[in-house]
Amino acid sequence: MLDKLNEIEKTALETLNVVKDQAALDSWRVANVGRSSPLMQVFAELGKLSKEERPVVGAAANRVKVALESALTERAEVIKAAALAKSLEEDALDVTLPGRSVHLGRLHPSTQQLRRVLDILADMGFQVYTSREVETDEINFQLLNFPPNHPARDMQDTFFVEAEGRGDNPILLRTHTSPGQIHAMREYAAMNPESPPPIRIALPGMCFRYEQITARSEIQFNQVEGLVVGENITLADLKGTLIDFARRMFGQNVRTRFRASYFPFTEPSAEMDVECFVCGGKGCAVCKDSGWLEILGCGMVHPVVLQNGGYDPTRYSGFAWGMGPERQLMLRYKIDDIRYFWGNDLRFLEQF
Repeated sequence: MLDKLNEIEKTALETLNVVKDQAALDSWRVANVGRSSPLMQVFAELGKLSKEERPVVGAAANRVKVALESALTERAEVIKAAALAKSLEEDALDVTLPGRSVHLGRLHPSTQQLRRVLDILADMGFQVYTSREVETDEINFQLLNFPPNHPARDMQDTFFVEAEGRGDNPILLRTHTSPGQIHAMREYAAMNPESPPPIRIALPGMCFRYEQITARSEIQFNQVEGLVVGENITLADLKGTLIDFARRMFGQNVRTRFRASYFPFTEPSAEMDVECFVCGGKGCAVCKDSGWLEILGCGMVHPVVLQNGGYDPTRYSGFAWGMGPERQLMLRYKIDDIRYFWGNDLRFLEQF
């Protein structure tokens, strides 16, 4: 058996020396170290040998295998270098051809829309205020007039991070950007508790909801919260601000309307629609033949929320809203599946 292994190694190395191209090298590999090669047959026959012969023959077979594989690697490098040299010597190279253009990165469409929204709000006098994504139940719900077991909580399925042992105040991923209202009001109120300064801020950020992912719903999405607090703030201020925003975003001739709605942290509450910019209000598939597209929810800040934020509701009033940049993009560009935004498909992302 040892003589056979020596003969296998000698023959294989001799035939390898005459291999000149990749095709012949592939054939050599199959014939000498492939599953059906004589060397592999030796391994298959080890079980038939005695206990004394088996380790000796096995070690010799492994040595031959390593030697052949090493020779194969070396020969492959030689053939590759020869092929490259031949290509450089014989192939024509037109140095006047233009080079390949660099593939540039770009901002994600959600980021582009988010920046556009914040640019408009900055021009309107709003300051950007960022808030954390991990919240307590107290900040995310209770101080926003969502008491425990309130039925309105069913509107926002929640990712709980830590609930055990925390009673009615578990830690969670925020379901909306509205908790930022409490953080902002308390921060501003701390500047002068007797007479807190007015607030005019925009709160952008990612929100998370434990929902089934469909063409219309995702477990993560961006929101932009707006908050204005001061003396003598009225519903007319809310309407005027949002109508001005809509005109800056969608054009000066856009029509808007407000519909009564319900949110625990605002009273009264409303939803704002703009005239469908796809069909001009005539009715189409995008607006479901209604001629209108909902872009945000809004309302006057509830007195309970003002008080929880450190502002006296008998002296101060305010308004707030929440809008989704992805929803605005879906409406503007007739995008029929929200999953495209986080699917990382370059064919989609490169269109923006």
